[in-house]
Amino acid sequence: MSGAVVTGARAGLVSCETCKLLTRPVNAEHAGHCPRCGATLEVRRVQSLQRTWALIIAAAICYIPANLLPVMVSNTFATSDAETIMGGVVYLYSSGSWPLALIVLVASVMVPLGKLLALGYLLVSVQRGMAGSHHERARLFRIVVFIGRWSMLDVFVATFTVALVQLQPLMSVLPGAGVLFFAAVVVLTMLAAETFDPRLLWDSATDMEKQDG
Repeated sequence: MSGAVVTGARAGLVSCETCKLLTRPVNAEHAGHCPRCGATLEVRRVQSLQRTWALIIAAAICYIPANLLPVMVSNTFATSDAETIMGGVVYLYSSGSWPLALIVLVASVMVPLGKLLALGYLLVSVQRGMAGSHHERARLFRIVVFIGRWSMLDVFVATFTVALVQLQPLMSVLPGAGVLFFAAVVVLTMLAAETFDPRLLWDSATDMEKQDG
């Protein structure tokens, strides 16, 4: 244990979630407030793992109808067509717009699924105290948080198209039920990323060092 890294938790310090200042908590039960910005201090987020699990499970459930239900319904004088996300990708690709099809596929299918898998992996790694590179897991968490702000791309495109194409009674475009479920997936995964406490990754590393020592 002589070569163990001295973490903030080992030194009895707590990090402010707002301004990142390291300070000493008032006591073990009540950490107090940050002396610099006044934010409430938390040694660790309460029930972080349980809340994150609940959010990603709910997101995974919504992910299924988000891809099966139509996200856009186009009505013309003679026909009515409903398109799912994958149906739109296939249509864009077959019509020659493969770059746009790739963007929709990545933003609407691969990114939400990747976020669910990444958050699930981080939760399992913390709960099981998995050995390995904790720096890479922390980097993975930062990537999940970063790409979350771009996850509403498909919803924005569908909403813009609906507002643009309204030539009633000749033609109209309406949002489908899949848009609601897709938006729910995006919001739930963003909340899950905010609920997860990345400091638990380093707590897991500390526990591994204690076992090795």
